[in-house]
Order: sequence, then C-alpha cells, then structure tokens
Amino acid sequence: MTLLQWQSASLALHGDQTLFIPDLSLAPLACWAFVGSNGSGKTALASALCGELAVRGGVVTGRVRAERLSFESQQQLGELDWRRRNTDMLGEEEEAGYRVSTLMLEAGGEEAQARSLLARFGIEGLWDRPYRYLSSGEGRKLLLARALLGQPELLVLDEPFDGLDQGARADLMSLLANLMAEGARLVVIVNRFDEIPPFATHLGLLGECRLLLAGERDAVLGSQEVAQLARAEGQSPQLPPPLQAPAPLPVGPRVQMRKLRIAYGEQVVIDGLDWTIAAGEHWQLVGPNGAGKSTLLSLITGDHPQGYSNDLHLFGRKRGSGESIWEIKRHIGLVSPALHLDYRVHCSVQTVILSGFYDSIGLYTRPGDRQRVLADQWLALLGLEGRGTQPFHSLSFGQQRLVLIARALVKHPPLLILDEPLQGLDPLNRHLVREMVVRLIGEGTQLLFVSHHPEDAPPGLSHRLSFVANDRGGYDYVQQSLGEG
Repeated sequence: MTLLQWQSASLALHGDQTLFIPDLSLAPLACWAFVGSNGSGKTALASALCGELAVRGGVVTGRVRAERLSFESQQQLGELDWRRRNTDMLGEEEEAGYRVSTLMLEAGGEEAQARSLLARFGIEGLWDRPYRYLSSGEGRKLLLARALLGQPELLVLDEPFDGLDQGARADLMSLLANLMAEGARLVVIVNRFDEIPPFATHLGLLGECRLLLAGERDAVLGSQEVAQLARAEGQSPQLPPPLQAPAPLPVGPRVQMRKLRIAYGEQVVIDGLDWTIAAGEHWQLVGPNGAGKSTLLSLITGDHPQGYSNDLHLFGRKRGSGESIWEIKRHIGLVSPALHLDYRVHCSVQTVILSGFYDSIGLYTRPGDRQRVLADQWLALLGLEGRGTQPFHSLSFGQQRLVLIARALVKHPPLLILDEPLQGLDPLNRHLVREMVVRLIGEGTQLLFVSHHPEDAPPGLSHRLSFVANDRGGYDYVQQSLGEG
C-alpha cells in the first residue's frame, strides 16, 4: 500500500519555476526525512506533500489529509494576531490579541484535550498568555499542539526544531518518536544533518528544486552527493566595505541596566537583573525558551516600552532622557526570529537590504547609487546575485534569513545582535554567516549572540549571561568571563 506517489512529476511554483520529483513513494510504515540547501525546494516539497501545488506534468497518485507545521504558518498566525489587535473596534479580548487558549480551542477539540496536548510540550502554563508574548520556541510548540488537535493522517514538519533550546529539541524528538510508535505518519524536513530523526527510515536530498536522491537512510547518507556537501565548507568571504566611516561612540558602557524588572500583569519575566556590556566585550545569552532573552534584546534595541520605567542606559544615555529610538538603532544591527516575523511588507530583496541603512521595515527614503551598489555586492556574496528585484517573500525561508542577515551587516554596526541567526540555514550558509561575523568582529563590531545551538557560536565571545531556573519559579542571572576567545 502506498499513501502518496510521484513519478516524473513537475509541480508549479512561482512563475515558470517547478519542483521536480522523479520518483518518490511514501509507504505507511516509512518515516521520511528530507534535507537540502537554502532554496533547494524543501518548503515546496512540504506544500506538495499537503496537495497544495498544481501538477504540470508527470503522475501524482494518492491523497491524504495532511497538516503542515512551518515558519510560514507561524508568520501567518502572527499576522492574524496583529490584525486582531489593530482593528478599529477593540474589545478587551481584541486588545490582548489571540490568547493561547483561544488559538487551541478554535483549532477544534475540547478544552481537556487541548490542555493535555499543551502539557505534553510543557507549556500548559501558557493557557492564558497572549500569543504575542510567546517566545519563538513557545510559538513553535503551540503550532505543533494545534496541528495534532486535528488528528491529521500525515503530519509534515518543516524545520520543527528551529527556535527550540537543547532540552526542548530533545523533548520534541522524543515526542515525535512516541507519535511514530503510536502509528502517526510523519515527514520531517530539516537543513541540518544532525537533526535527522533517529527513527527516520528513509531520506531524501533536495537541490535546485529537484529531488536529487531518495531511498533508505543509510544508503543516502553514504552517497557521494552527501560526501561532497560535507566537504564544501571552506573559503572565508570578503565583506563589502561600509558606506562611510562609523561615527564615534560615547565613552563608557554600550549597555547598562540596574535592578531590571519586566512584568506583564502578575507574570514577571525579568526580575532584578544588573548587567553591563562594556566597550570591546562580546556576549552570549544562554537560557531556555521563555526565560526572557528576547525581551531583554528588545530593551537594548529600544523597542520595549518598559525600558522607560527602568534604570537603563543605552550608548551613554538613559532611556527616556530625550533620545529618539532611531538614535539607538543607528548603532545596532539586528537579526532575530521576531524581526523575520514582523517583516510583512511586500517589497523586493534589494529593498530589504537597503532598509538596513535606515533601520526600518520597508524603505521610506530614496537610497543613493552607492547604497544600491553595496546591496548588490551583499547579494552576490550570499549567492543571490541578480535576484534583487525578486519579491522578498518569494524566497525560501533560509534565503529570507540570509537577506535579513545582510540587512543587519550592511552598515557594519558597532553592536551586532544575533538572535538565532542561523535558523533555517543549511551547512554551507551557516559557515558563510559565521565567517562574515568573525570578519566584522575583527573590524571592531561588538557581538551579542543568542542561539540554542552551541556549535553555532562564532569564536571571540568573551562573556556569557545565563538564565538559570530557580526554585521560586523564576530565573537567576549568572555572568561569567570566557576569556578573550
């Protein structure tokens, strides 16, 4: 018995682009994992598995009721939440936006079932939390719980481990293994070979919107194609130059906070944090999902309103002393899951990079010729030469993340904040980004780095701030020196 089968199938993508699947059969007892580089067609394959792509040629047989979990679905949910909170007629519920409870109950099923699924992911305590206050990892867990409520015949997981800390990744892997043992039918799509589930029986390799290789797991992992990919990491990139020499920074710490406290009603997120980022220091933030790392970053970028009610100094000025948010942001380059989710405007790839000169989402100032030249040089460095006029949202998730990284680096910022920057990137592009960051550090850029993957951290980090759970239901803040890298 075969659930789905493709034979010489061409499936419609954007414009004249197609996804080509020469031969693939999904049997009920097989668990497939698919791996590929950015832009290789992984997300298109997820759409094909869910029957969302038109067939232009070849044979496609079989149909199942499939549910897909992906970054795009998380982005769509964020868009719905934003619209709900920005309607002209706001009631109490609309002002809060979607709550976790509402999102679960609207997906179907009874409250007891919904709470039970949240409990399996360790997030039942978020039942009354507004969706916009979830961390990226918590949001990913919520999406999976919602998907399981519908009891799909096939669950397609597109980069399910992105945004999850090490413990949460292990818990999710264990949960997926249990779902497999209970008879669930899964397809897992990843860009990291080390995230291929141990219970996956079959493996496919994608490249240039084509299924290059598919078969039993061990045979594919031992193939020449995989060996070539592993050997390809190598040369260090040469960065395009800055537009102009950076303005001198004020003397003293870049960031300084005393007895920081952030709370949403009775929910305290950060309590009593004293922290200073001195000139020349490169910091790593470490902690589980929901600990408050993203909240802390939003204070440094000037985006969190509770910065005004705290003893917070940014680049030599107390928050709320008359400085504009643009005076803060001009010193900062930022990459984060939240920025990626917020970049909803419809614009070209080149526009996204150019917006980095102005710290905006979208472009509202006419750029100069020199800025356009630099944006094109960054595109060439990322392997996206000639695609500057293409719509940003037509790129794959990994390619979008690369463009947002270029947006952060294009002005060679004094402080670079990287929150899960390598999320969604294949091995080659992870290597490229790490090398670019190393070069910027060599030029004098300070780094603030957040990732649940220790191997993603670039060399040169000098200090670490760890969020450590305590027995009071909150977190202690442990600071340590790492030496000079």
